[in-house]
Amino acid sequence: MTNKLDISSLQKAIIALQSANEIVSNKLWFEQQETEVQNTLIAGLIQNFEFVYELSIKMLKRQLEQDALSPDEIDQSNFRDLLRLAGEKGLIDSVENWFEYRKMRNITSHTYDEEKAHQVCGSVSDFLASSQALLHQLEQRNG
Repeated sequence: MTNKLDISSLQKAIIALQSANEIVSNKLWFEQQETEVQNTLIAGLIQNFEFVYELSIKMLKRQLEQDALSPDEIDQSNFRDLLRLAGEKGLIDSVENWFEYRKMRNITSHTYDEEKAHQVCGSVSDFLASSQALLHQLEQRNG
């Protein structure tokens, strides 16, 4: 019998990201806020995105290690191969989307540019759907 993954941290992080996204996506309310408040909310949304992204990759890798005949084969895989394997195993819905999410994560972690921040914020809804789909797969395998 294999150990079940504790995915509670990912569940909580996704809920926080969803809440932050709903607030920032409420354009009527959001645009009535002062610029400093808007910037703070965007920063919070990006931070939640980064956290969910990192947890998603961590849990994805742990699930692949748990399912593998040899966890070393997963440890020795590069990032792109991990995502491809996750796609083959049905953990993620679109490998290409996850490549894009990695680019988004790299943008947010290496530089702060208001235009790029807004670009990332505009893609959070897609990422949220993908991370929820991953969570669903993890729940089914560890429920």
